Amino acid sequence: MSRIGKLPINIPAGLNVAVSEGNEVKVKGPKGELSTKINSDMKITIKDGVLTVERPSDRKDHRALHGLSRALINNMVIGVTDGFTKTLKIVGVGYRVAKQGKKIVLNLGLSHPVEFVEPKGITFDIPDQTTIIVAGTDKQAVGEIAAEIRKIRPPEPYKGKGIRYENEYVRRKVGKTGM
Repeated sequence: MSRIGKLPINIPAGLNVAVSEGNEVKVKGPKGELSTKINSDMKITIKDGVLTVERPSDRKDHRALHGLSRALINNMVIGVTDGFTKTLKIVGVGYRVAKQGKKIVLNLGLSHPVEFVEPKGITFDIPDQTTIIVAGTDKQAVGEIAAEIRKIRPPEPYKGKGIRYENEYVRRKVGKTGM
């Protein structure tokens, strides 16, 4: 039995979860609405405020889909109740970020400032000039946008300058030595 797949999902009060034909799961809560299509082989049941995912057999593909399906539904429930965030830190002299309306402007030592527009369902929060907080209800979208921002100037190993995740460890290298 899948360790992840067998766990029940508790549905908090004020959350509306609906499973329609073809295993289309829709979750509606205080932060928004999410929906996804789960493989039709998986059996999804809602009883007494608890959602469970069951698999029809012990075939390899069913075992793989069991945990995946449960994790996707659980992430939707967490997303519409609490939401997801990723924090990025900017390290480097003169490197900074500023918010202008629905976009952020990054000054990262390039010949031009880089503008990044907020996609639908994602919000940027700039508490100071060197911190970006990416927030949203969809875990996959939040991670993807954070990765795209980090890709603009990834941290380099010699001085550690660039954009990094909050708890990311950048392995440093020793520079050249004089003879």
